[in-house]
Amino acid sequence: MYSVTVQYVLVGNYGVGNFGDEALREYFLSAFPEANFLVLSAHPREGELPRLPAGIRSFFLTRWWRTLAALWKSDGLVFGGGTLFTDIESLRAPLLWWWHAFVCRLLRKPYLLAFQGIGPFKGGVGPTSRFALRGAGEWCARFAVAHAAFVSVRDQASFDRVKLWKKNTNIIQTADPVFSLFTAQKRDGSSQKLLVIIPRKNSRFSFTERAGQLMKSGTWNEACILSLQPEDAQEQEVCRSIAHVLSVSDSAIVPIRFIADLAAQVSRAGFVLSQRYHGALAALALEVPFEVVSQGEGDKLSSVSKMPFAAALALVSEGERQLRSALFPELSESGKIQS
Repeated sequence: MYSVTVQYVLVGNYGVGNFGDEALREYFLSAFPEANFLVLSAHPREGELPRLPAGIRSFFLTRWWRTLAALWKSDGLVFGGGTLFTDIESLRAPLLWWWHAFVCRLLRKPYLLAFQGIGPFKGGVGPTSRFALRGAGEWCARFAVAHAAFVSVRDQASFDRVKLWKKNTNIIQTADPVFSLFTAQKRDGSSQKLLVIIPRKNSRFSFTERAGQLMKSGTWNEACILSLQPEDAQEQEVCRSIAHVLSVSDSAIVPIRFIADLAAQVSRAGFVLSQRYHGALAALALEVPFEVVSQGEGDKLSSVSKMPFAAALALVSEGERQLRSALFPELSESGKIQS
């Protein structure tokens, strides 16, 4: 047997303090030990590099030339999970990721879109609006998909959105790979009287109102509010607002930074109300009843609520197998390195 010696650059929305993105980084580094992944981050840790500059500030304040050199020496770049290509919150996001894809094209380096959520978008693109501000997010996503060496999407909505786009490769439908990390943390000990609430930093009053309705139903005698972005002041304000509505103290707000922490809290619950994708995913993986409050039409949360446990596990397994084959052509169908 011989070892596969490949080096890929791994990029995602890492380093911004968001639980879901950090969990995805953990997944890629643990699930593919054969690959030498060099991580790009908004705030690099030791051994990591900054993302490519997408503005004057990052151009002057980051050592982006080291990132460019690392990409030049690598076997390619992997966009590692998450909903990167969407302009619902900001147009800056799809522009940033398009820039990384474009630089790969310039350097003639292949890039892989792995376990991606794509869209929704604020506006369509067409002959007259292709370069208009409204529609630019979708144009960036179309470019990235069209030139990718590999594309897998993590939800049905993303698959339906991109399956008719011009592309160089087939679209593989899978599920979010963090699901497999949650199943590994499965444990007994749920409380039928504990209601777990998982908001976002931009959760609206409708989410807080629904949390209040559940608490007032009399089914639950205690509540716990999980903050998956605990360093964000806006999210802390949302959590305190929910605590006030539920008539619980601020001590009921629990910061979540690691997979094991989220799994432990969700495992205790009799029911979970979530506006976080990975909060709902944890409930599904740990087989705890849950409800999602979507942020809008086409939101990825709706796909979680409709997905059976066994189907999600099978989709993750198939997505991982397909990605492994793309990363390591030397591997056989069984996933073993051929001698």
